[in-house]
Amino acid sequence: MENLKLDAKLSLQEPAHLYYGGAWVPPLEGKYEDTFNPGTGERIGSVATASRADVDAAVAAAKEGFEVWRDVVPLERARILKEIANLLRKHGDELAMMDAANCGNPYTEMRGDAAIAAAQMEFFAGLVTEMKGDTIPMGPERINMTLRQPMGVVARILAFNHPFMFCGGKMAAPLAAGNAVIIKPPVQAPLSSLRLAELIDGLLPKGTFNVLPGGVEAGAGLAEHPDVAKVTLIGSVPAGRAVMRSASDTVKPVLLELGGKNALIAYPDSDPKKIADAIVGGMNFGWCGQSCGSTSRAFLHVDIHDAVISHLKAAVERYKPGIPTEPETTMGAIVSRTQFDRIMDFIESAMSEGARAVTGGHAVTEGALAQGSFIAPTIFADVTPQMRIAREEIFGPVLAVRKWSDEDSMLNEVNALELGLTCAIWTRDLVTAHRTAARVEAGFVWVNEVGRHFLGAPFGGVKQSGIGREEGIGELISFTHEKNVHINLSGQ
Repeated sequence: MENLKLDAKLSLQEPAHLYYGGAWVPPLEGKYEDTFNPGTGERIGSVATASRADVDAAVAAAKEGFEVWRDVVPLERARILKEIANLLRKHGDELAMMDAANCGNPYTEMRGDAAIAAAQMEFFAGLVTEMKGDTIPMGPERINMTLRQPMGVVARILAFNHPFMFCGGKMAAPLAAGNAVIIKPPVQAPLSSLRLAELIDGLLPKGTFNVLPGGVEAGAGLAEHPDVAKVTLIGSVPAGRAVMRSASDTVKPVLLELGGKNALIAYPDSDPKKIADAIVGGMNFGWCGQSCGSTSRAFLHVDIHDAVISHLKAAVERYKPGIPTEPETTMGAIVSRTQFDRIMDFIESAMSEGARAVTGGHAVTEGALAQGSFIAPTIFADVTPQMRIAREEIFGPVLAVRKWSDEDSMLNEVNALELGLTCAIWTRDLVTAHRTAARVEAGFVWVNEVGRHFLGAPFGGVKQSGIGREEGIGELISFTHEKNVHINLSGQ
């Protein structure tokens, strides 16, 4: 994939092979699939599809890489990871353009993703000496201590909404801990992960970092493989359940960041205009609401409901669908026609069930957008709890507004779903903020803030929104085994 052009049609060396063992390897069964630009509908190139035989070969190569990488002293590992971070920054514009063309998110937003990936790499590089054990007092002539050791081969299965950020950022913690990593990039947008393999080729021992594009067969193969020590997933709840089932045969740990149907709760003392801006910001309309953390349910107190609704149209005005690779675009394309059709089905069901479209509610097909997959930012009012858009994760630019007056009833509705990833609470009252934060069933809560992640603060969900935490030291520790060592000094 040399000579990449920063425009809508990237030039690639075709076909793109698998990367493992420090080499580019054709798939053993010869399978390749086309990858597309969702903004234009154009074919970008052909990418290898890994089979179970390829998984076996890649895992064997990763095991060899692990045997070398685990013995690299921690500060040297940190130095290499920081060198990788510098490469991510140096090539950030190129990688952002590649993701814009391949996953449909705007180029300007993807530039931020590249910076976040580099920051995560540096963050975990700085923690390599923090994988510390303990000593446990046992009395004279006895020493009891614990060690933190790397697990082995870690498989990370990624989602399509932030392809490069997930690849560059999620490889950091397991590598810092001394593990080998196999990345399975999203089927819809594999290119930036493969480009990263090109960029860092030779920096790590062969087999330490590997990229296996592929579908369900590759994902299941990694989760089931007896020589994969841990498997992680960013994806849907059904995908998470499938990974857990596959991993159970070898009783391997999993780390899952799954779906969300997240609530934004506005109390009556909130400023209506600020709430309107928060609703729009929390929906992540820039990448078409394709975000597990989007606050896609807004619960507005009856005293401010109408005032907030009156500000929403103006607040959403800046998000206009456009060609993702154009710098002025503020809202990109839906990642695939399959996802587009799914979102439109939710919109149609909302209208048929009686919801009122405050803005949007339709596809965008004018001019240059005619061949792409674009949907206008959509906000529905007069939503009832029984409607599909109030209960199911849409993963698209569709937000449901609920009116509330009784706090207990509202919180019961917020917590009624099987998901619990994020929640945003808006109030000027400190007691109300603390009380509500304690009562909502979510793993990550904002107060008078929305959408932001904070490096070092653990991110993850409760209930069926996932298992485990990322983005903090806990993520690093989760890629280690704890070993106890007991020494009897008088035993010889």
